[in-house]
Amino acid sequence: MRPLPGGPGSLRRRLVLGATALAAAAVLASQAIGYLVLRSWLHGRVDEQLRDFPPTPSRFDDSAERRGAPLPPPPSDGDLPSEFRLFFYDHAGRLSSRSLGRGPKSAPRLPRTTAGLPMPHDGLATLPATGGDGRWRVRRGIAPDGQVFVVALPLDTVDGAMSKLLWLNAVVLVITLAALVIAGRWVVRLGLLPLTRMERTAEEITAGRLDERVTDTDPRTEIGRLGSVLNTMLERLQGALREHEASEARLRRFVADAGHELRTPLTSIQGFAELSLRHQDLPASERHTADRLIRQNAERMSVLVNDLLLLAKLDQEPAYRTEPVDLLALAADAIRATAVRHPGRPIALKPLDDGAGELELVETTGDSHRLRQVLTNLISNALVHTPSGTPIHVRVGSARAGPSCGTDRDGRFSPSPALKDGTPVCVIEVADEGPGLTPDRAAHLFERFYRVDRSRSRDHGGSGLGLAIAAAIAENHNGRLELDTAPGRGSTFRLVLPHT
Repeated sequence: MRPLPGGPGSLRRRLVLGATALAAAAVLASQAIGYLVLRSWLHGRVDEQLRDFPPTPSRFDDSAERRGAPLPPPPSDGDLPSEFRLFFYDHAGRLSSRSLGRGPKSAPRLPRTTAGLPMPHDGLATLPATGGDGRWRVRRGIAPDGQVFVVALPLDTVDGAMSKLLWLNAVVLVITLAALVIAGRWVVRLGLLPLTRMERTAEEITAGRLDERVTDTDPRTEIGRLGSVLNTMLERLQGALREHEASEARLRRFVADAGHELRTPLTSIQGFAELSLRHQDLPASERHTADRLIRQNAERMSVLVNDLLLLAKLDQEPAYRTEPVDLLALAADAIRATAVRHPGRPIALKPLDDGAGELELVETTGDSHRLRQVLTNLISNALVHTPSGTPIHVRVGSARAGPSCGTDRDGRFSPSPALKDGTPVCVIEVADEGPGLTPDRAAHLFERFYRVDRSRSRDHGGSGLGLAIAAAIAENHNGRLELDTAPGRGSTFRLVLPHT
């Protein structure tokens, strides 16, 4: 496994140093607290020993000496506990030369007079030793006859213990820090392993393998949640790239198709115009035919340009009139207009459920002119792409979005997003009993300039913009245009609009 960069600012180094610093601070704090507590306890024990020291009153009684009586036998050093030293000041406050105790050869550095003692009666103080760097803990006391004495204990044992403790703490600290650095690097490396895998995945994606995804997606961990977010982001980016590529492909195809559609009438106009100009002596009938064909191609090109302009307007937030629209009346008007133009085609107006029920009055809100344009386009499409005499059924009614209409399912095609299940909708269906379409053709039917007739013959449809315009109008009315079809089962175009 390739480790993460170990520079000064790397996450791994910062984590290891941070954890080591925190652990070192914790160890130092615990050692300092232990040192201070032990030092205080040892000093307290020494102070207790000094306060509990009970000298024998006869040791200080010199009344017999003042009366001329024989003195008691001199005190023995064995009468004092080990390491205790006892020093005396006479009644004049001067330090006496006599002392008791078998402690160390050195002694506390006592002042010559009681005025120089740094502690009050029964007080405690720490004084340096007369030789070396030792220290003594001393207590000032007053005998029954008023004589001042000083009892002392050496702090060599306490200082030695504390010095050894300091060295032990230093060794423990060094060993602890070394162990923390070694263990911390291993723990951090293990903890950052998912990030390392993410780094590898990112490198593979950068190299062009866009289908790679992060494997650590456990929602219980921060890195897992990050992995899930990254995967979602990558999915969206990949989808955006695919959509961008598809958009570019559609744009190139659109430009090519538009050029082809415009070139055909322009070529015809140019040819017939040149024919008329070069042959001034053409018979009147041939000149009339040429002029008629020029006009037809000019009209064809005008219709195509108008459709392109309409699509451009629909793509740029078109302004629609907002008014109540009676879809039943709209369908009836479209059927009457079609019957006049195609008197031999059977077209029936039926309720949506196609049963024996009565027609339902259905209203929506929108632009009646644009909705009439959609319905006229759907009926004309059914007339053009079905054999002569094929029945056409126009159904009108209300429903709720679901498997029957407004949502996606197998065999249904639409360029618009599905509506929410259960949404009240108004529906106009234009169904025929023609040959139907295969799924691969139906999937492209709403694309601009797409025609089922691959020869692009004008005998089987227009320029291929009608259904694209109809779908754009439906979507801008917050509805959608959809197609249910299958080979041999006819085609059903369905305009689904919100119910008012």
